[in-house]
Amino acid sequence: MPQPETRTDTATTGAPAAIDEPTRRALIEALAQAMFAHADELTALDQAIGDGDHGLNMKRGFEAALADVDGLAAKPLPDGLKAMGMTLVMKVGGASGPLYGTLFMTLGKALPVEPDRANLVAAFGAAIDAVKARGKSDFGQKTMLDVLGPVHEALAEGSDPKAAADNAAEATIPMLATRGRASFLGERSIGHMDPGARSSALMVAAIADVLEQG
Repeated sequence: MPQPETRTDTATTGAPAAIDEPTRRALIEALAQAMFAHADELTALDQAIGDGDHGLNMKRGFEAALADVDGLAAKPLPDGLKAMGMTLVMKVGGASGPLYGTLFMTLGKALPVEPDRANLVAAFGAAIDAVKARGKSDFGQKTMLDVLGPVHEALAEGSDPKAAADNAAEATIPMLATRGRASFLGERSIGHMDPGARSSALMVAAIADVLEQG
């Protein structure tokens, strides 16, 4: 009698044994639905300390990704990530497109076709470094990096990346923005969640939910 496919516990390892085509499709769809469902929230956050277009921009980028879900999911994981990154660069306006595009493209360059937890931790670290370089930014400046860094630590430690992402996004509320559009507000940036941190946390949750179900 055939044995069911064995998949590792993503809460422990951070990645399943294999991310097959149906899983890649589910990941793209989950990311898109997270951005669609929270577009108004992201817009409101950005209206407080930014240009007010983060929700619309992220929605537009993932509408384009979802329109090409068949092609993206059919590609091997590294190629699909790079193609996703290029889509976001081209379709998401403002600073978010290049930054999220860099994140996905670097993951695609760094990950093997069937990653394990060690591969994921290393690739995610490389992607964070690439985002830092692209945005000329670092941790503690009230940006998406303030979520990506704690998520990387959680993956390395084998702890819950979703909890790390949610807590890190909340932690940007009392921070003073020193990079990005919000930095122009100075002290007035304090008391608001960074929209890029929130969209990053939403992405982490969407990805984790799909992989945990796998």
